[in-house]
Amino acid sequence: MADKHVVSPLAPPEGFPDLPLIKGVRLATATAGIKYSRTDVMLASINPVSAVAGVFTQSSTRSAAVIDCERKLHKIAVSVNSLPEEIAILVNSGNANAFTGRAGEEAVREVSCQTAQLLGLDENSVFTASTGVIGEPLAFGKITRVLAELKNNLSENNLEDAGQ
Repeated sequence: MADKHVVSPLAPPEGFPDLPLIKGVRLATATAGIKYSRTDVMLASINPVSAVAGVFTQSSTRSAAVIDCERKLHKIAVSVNSLPEEIAILVNSGNANAFTGRAGEEAVREVSCQTAQLLGLDENSVFTASTGVIGEPLAFGKITRVLAELKNNLSENNLEDAGQ
């Protein structure tokens, strides 16, 4: 479980309500040190027979992660008879991996492939998202170094940490 976080001044003064478990969704967070020394990576493992969908920007400057997710969701949509057994979503903050060209594509490919390998999934069942600084290459090795920790900490009880 991640360390307790400093509460945003924008948070409701009475605190957040208790969040119910989401059956079939396991979550984990880790500190990879992408930009600061704080929780900056989240992994979600979603059980079979779950529905996934995406709404994407129409911008001509979409990030590598957005383009990759569009491609993977399209594959799922056109192959209804062979839905993935499990889906993983890996999100990082601190670096948007946008405007990074081939280096950004390589970062998405490496993170997706290593996550898939660790979880025993097809690479097309791993979706990534990044938010943060634009135009800087993503130091994806920092993410791949915490993948085993994320896998070991997957739990239905980590919803609050994942939402931070």
